[in-house]
Amino acid sequence: MTKNPLATHLHQDGDQKPGEYNIFRDSLLRYCGYANEVGESFRYLYPKFVTPSYAVAFGYCLADSVSAGYHVMAVTEDGGDGGSSSKYDTPSKEKRAAIAMFDTLLWQSLASVAVPGGVINTIVRATRFTVARAVGLPLVVTKWAPTVMGLGSIPFIVTPIDHCVDFALDNSTRKYLEN
Repeated sequence: MTKNPLATHLHQDGDQKPGEYNIFRDSLLRYCGYANEVGESFRYLYPKFVTPSYAVAFGYCLADSVSAGYHVMAVTEDGGDGGSSSKYDTPSKEKRAAIAMFDTLLWQSLASVAVPGGVINTIVRATRFTVARAVGLPLVVTKWAPTVMGLGSIPFIVTPIDHCVDFALDNSTRKYLEN
């Protein structure tokens, strides 16, 4: 895991102290971030389920982002100027909150919605393509195998995607935001 001060989505980083409770990461609410992966898994069986699953996942991303900004505003005790001798040395509390919100929203949008949604969609589509061309498979296998493969892959893709998004943001937007 990164030790970037802008990486507010990780327990060990940002303004959240280790062991501090965060409802978006430490409760069952966290699973709302995976709603779109479930929706993508069921895309071909229940297509009307996909759009609401993305609404739930993006709602989770927005709520976590607002929470990150609120947390920065609530825990900062420096009066807004960072406690420095010059107002140009440290960004204001409001600016730090906006950066935390932006970083969290960007990270969550990529790591919880866009990238895993695309990966699961590809897995489900490839499985559907494969079973459709297989000879002699029972109808139940042909119908449910893509969904099962999509759901079954979720636990295996989360951590690698999180680390890739961390790496990408640490080497792009976070470098810019640190200045």
